[in-house]
Order: sequence, then structure tokens, then C-alpha cells
Amino acid sequence: MESQQNISTPNTQAKLVVLGAGESGVGAAYLAQQKGFDVFVSDFGPIADKYKAQLKQWNIRFEEQQHTEAEILAATEVVKSPGIPEKAPIIKKLREQKTPVISEIEFAGRYTEAKMICITGSNGKTTTTSLTYHILKNAGLNVGLAGNIGNSFAYQVATESFDHYVLEISSFMLDDMYEFKADIAVLLNITPDHLDRYDYKLENYAASKFRITQNQTEHDYFIYCADDAETLKGLQSRTFGAQLLPFSIEKEIHPGAYLENDNIVINIHQEHFTMSIKDLALQGKHNIYNSMASGIVAKVLELRNESMRESMGNFKNIEHRLEFVAKISGISFINDSKATNVNSTWYALESMTSDVVLILGGVDKGNDYGMLKDLVKQKVKAIVCLGKDNKRIHDAFEDDVEVIVNTFSAQEAAQIAFHLAKKGDTVLLSPACASFDLFKNYEDRGQQFKDAVREL
Repeated sequence: MESQQNISTPNTQAKLVVLGAGESGVGAAYLAQQKGFDVFVSDFGPIADKYKAQLKQWNIRFEEQQHTEAEILAATEVVKSPGIPEKAPIIKKLREQKTPVISEIEFAGRYTEAKMICITGSNGKTTTTSLTYHILKNAGLNVGLAGNIGNSFAYQVATESFDHYVLEISSFMLDDMYEFKADIAVLLNITPDHLDRYDYKLENYAASKFRITQNQTEHDYFIYCADDAETLKGLQSRTFGAQLLPFSIEKEIHPGAYLENDNIVINIHQEHFTMSIKDLALQGKHNIYNSMASGIVAKVLELRNESMRESMGNFKNIEHRLEFVAKISGISFINDSKATNVNSTWYALESMTSDVVLILGGVDKGNDYGMLKDLVKQKVKAIVCLGKDNKRIHDAFEDDVEVIVNTFSAQEAAQIAFHLAKKGDTVLLSPACASFDLFKNYEDRGQQFKDAVREL
């Protein structure tokens, strides 16, 4: 346990407590200090050295591996890390005494006049957020990237002066957002994920996702997928202040975006935007949706078609999301370690055009593998399990795949997959599970896989 004493502060200041000292928490603490709050940071776990050094440098008081209740419960307001669940004892006590508990996004949003482009969804949000940022930046806009991705939003609000922000927003963040408003809100899809935080009710999780539209007015935009069943269900029971802009690959839509003869068509202003899906940097059906969503944002902001086409054609995907690693003896190796749920793995398999040796497994969040069965039958010749307990994967696919092998390291998984594949095949790491049984996080899993592939 280490704590750093702040310079003495007058008692007249409002006291802000930040729970969780990761990227978002430390950024929020810095912004709060800049705005004259008395700040205290508390993390129930250990604080990474990088963040500890920053807090010390800024003379912000903090504690780790404990919560000093007297200090925390004296707060005027609390900024909570998205990872801390409502059932945590300290949160219950704060709720009981009606102390406002908000997210970093809510807090930082108070201190910027920038236009907010906010992207949520169960799958594809990091890719769509990154692509949208890429399109806007290449078009010359003064734009920041934050939320679940990149540097802390609060820290950027304190140190930069962007005109626009593209924010990747998770349901956990949305749960603690109240006054914040998205100028452009994007909801990509709603599929079961994190249900343990929502009483195992999909409608509770969906309600969380729809908070992306709260406080919007007729001057704002809500972009959503008209082919997503849960989104459509949610639309029926709600009214929206914003202008609605749906996208679909199944039907023609005006205004919005749709697919016509393998061309994306976006028609929200006088001048239509069209682009062949063959020219998109991101391939696969799910990426047509992601590209449509980003393209609609760009057209709302009246960006030039040529600039959009160029950006949508040259975008490099984020690390650990369908990332090409190498081709060895004619076998392609793809790192999709960021696929920590079944839907993400479904999207990855759906975009494969060759036979696949699939590396699956890890910490199973109550996965229903049934939705993968058809794609596994069509495309997967062997499954390599990477995790401590692979029984549910064996049970799910033993009738569909001839070979299912257990492995306990990224190196072993890569070597066995290489032997099971032949020229023209793809070895796909898309685990559908969290990584904490064998790895620090999905980045560590992806990095170890890439290192192992390069050693083959």
C-alpha cells in the first residue's frame, strides 16, 4: 500500500473521488485537479507504475489495494471506472447515501464544447470508432479519439482543444452517463454480452445500449442497423428526439445507407455517396455494416466523397482484430484475440474465404456456441483449444469437427495449428472467450500468438 499526500487544499473545494486508477480514472483525476477540485484516487487493486508516476507528478493523493471508506464517502461526487460493478460494497454505500456516481465520459463532457460522435454496440465498435476517426482525421478535421480506446477522454479535454471527438462507448460507461449528449450516436448491434452485469436479462443490456440516444434533440443524429433484431425491438418501445439514419444490407433505405449491386449507397444529403464493397479496406459482411456506419457519420459532417473513398479504402484495422500476422508455407495466420465473445468469433468466421483451423477457448462467460455450429461445419477443419478448461468446446463441436486438440500456451497452439493446416488454409485465433486463465489480457494473448507464429 502506498499513498501520496497532496499539497494542502482549502476545505471550500468540492471533493471529487475517483474509483479505479486506470487510463480513464487517472485522466479524470488530472482534469478534476485542473478544474479546482480536491481530488482523491482510490483503487482496490494495485495501480500500474505508469499511472502511479503520473499521480505523484501531479501531486494527486491516491491509495491502492484498499478503499478508505471515510475518505470516499465524504465525496461530493464520485467518478467510477467502468469495470467496477454496481454490487461492489463501496458503490452500494455511495448509492445508499445518494452520492452522485458518474463515468469519466460524463465528467469530462462538462468541460468541452466539441461535437461528440459516440459509437456503441456489442460487436464492431472499436473497428468502427477507429475507421470513423481515420476518415475524419484524413479529411482535415481537428478530431480526438477516446472512450474505450486510445488516451483518456478527460485527459484530452484537459490538454487539447479538439473540435470533434470520436468516442467508443461501452454499456458500462453508458450506465453512469446522465446529462451527456451525443451529437451523433451510433448503435451497431445488440447481442448477448456481459449479461452477468445485467441480471442475465438481454432487455436490461439493450436498455443500457439505448442510453447512447439520451438527451438528443432534432439537431442530432441517431445511426443504427435496420437489420439487427434486438435494435428493432428496442426501437418499438422508445421515442427519439434525434433524426434517425438507419443502414441495411437487406433493403433499400432513404435516408440512410444500403447495398445496391455490391455498392454501398449513402443518401442523406443531395449528393449521394457510392463505393464498391470490393474497394473497402475492411472485408466481410460485418465490415460492410461498420463501413456504412462510419460513412453515414462522414456524410452528416458533409465530408467530400473522394476523401471518404480514399480513407475507407486505405484503413488499417486495429491490432488483435482480424489482424494478418504472416503467411507461412502458404498458410495464413490471423490474430483475432480481441474476439472475447461468441458473436465476435462468428463475425470472424463469416469473413473467412478458405478452410480454417480455429483456435478457441479461455475463460467462458457462459457462452452459447450453438450460433457458431453452421459456420464451423462449413469452414472449420480442426479446432485447437487454448485454455485451462475446454470441456464445453468439445461438447459443442465434437459432432461437427473431426479434430479437436487441447493446448495450454500460445506457442503450442500455433505449432499444432500449423501442422493441422495445409497450403491455402487459414489459422484463425478467435477465442470467443476472455483470456485471464492463461494470459494477462487479450492483448497479451494476441502478442504471444504473433510471437509464436513468427518463430514457426
